[in-house]
Amino acid sequence: MLHLTTLAQESPAQGPPSEELVALGVILFAIGVVFLVTLLVYLIVAILLYGCLSRVPQEYQRMKPGLVFLLLIPLFNLIWNFFVFLRIPESYQAYFASQGRTDVGDCGKSIGLWLSICVACSIIPCVNYISGPASLVLLIIFFVKIFGLKSQIPQATA
Repeated sequence: MLHLTTLAQESPAQGPPSEELVALGVILFAIGVVFLVTLLVYLIVAILLYGCLSRVPQEYQRMKPGLVFLLLIPLFNLIWNFFVFLRIPESYQAYFASQGRTDVGDCGKSIGLWLSICVACSIIPCVNYISGPASLVLLIIFFVKIFGLKSQIPQATA
């Protein structure tokens, strides 16, 4: 019994957490929230791209639709953007060329190229202040173009 009372007297009193610990907790929580929101945005973009590429008949697809989800891999997506955002327009071009349509232009390939360049430049300090917003605008323009083309392809009846 004497042993327990001496241990209780020797242990320091546990008070409220220090301000540094609370600040660290808040910072870690904020980083986690930003990470989850960023991952959610990338996931939505990948799902939309998957739907656009899936509409193109398989014989005209320049890449498998499931490969767009490789955009979720950090740092690898800086390079993979060049494949995804160039091959989706190439798939649409191949489909419309098989239909004898030449009025669709490059199907957003040049927009996809500039989008990929802006995303790659967004890791460069100071340049990212320009390339970040530019990539967002180009992504919106790319989706408007691709969704317009997607609506011109009839859904396959399975």
